[in-house]
Amino acid sequence: MAEDKEATTSSLSQGLAPQDPEDPPKSPPTSPNSSTRKACYAVLQSWVSKKFMTGFVVLFPVAVTFLITWWFIQFVDGFFSPIYESLGVDIFVLILLSPILNCDSVPGLGFITSVLFTFFVGIFASSWLGSTVFWLGEQFIKRMPFVRHLYSASKQVSTAISPDQNTTAFKEVAIIRHPRIGEYAFGFITSSVTLQTDQGEEELCSVYVPTNHLYIGDVFLMSS
Repeated sequence: MAEDKEATTSSLSQGLAPQDPEDPPKSPPTSPNSSTRKACYAVLQSWVSKKFMTGFVVLFPVAVTFLITWWFIQFVDGFFSPIYESLGVDIFVLILLSPILNCDSVPGLGFITSVLFTFFVGIFASSWLGSTVFWLGEQFIKRMPFVRHLYSASKQVSTAISPDQNTTAFKEVAIIRHPRIGEYAFGFITSSVTLQTDQGEEELCSVYVPTNHLYIGDVFLMSS
């Protein structure tokens, strides 16, 4: 009996012995189901985030386009409303359309005005007088501290899609070394710049390389 008590006391003392500080405590083992749930949650979260960002990238330019178009229509319509009232256009059209449409305003009049206004501005800008007036206006805008950056960015985009310009922006394809040695990628030549160096002038080409990522792409300056 005494031996049994001593054995029990020794086992209890061993169980209550202080833990070695160098031996870190072991965390309880996790079940396979818990690890699987965490992995599925991470995959689902990544998938939802990517799809949401893809939808945002698709809808953002559409929303901006509609907002700018609607604002432009309202602006032009409000700008020409006094002219319509002085000429009696609104009254004349309302007399003809009010029995059919049963409305107090003319729907679509602002849109028609915007289209005609843009068309006549294009005719005026194509003439010598119009190009001179717009050139003077550009010189004035380029002297303004903050507005000149916004105008330059929008001007580059409009110049790239303009049917009257002679530039080769986005019309020539180039192959450059990207993203590392031994690999190449296709890009579009957007413009050319002249770099002043100690050896003289060096002509460089701005090459735009589109990517499939969420950001638009990369721009490189390559030697011509």
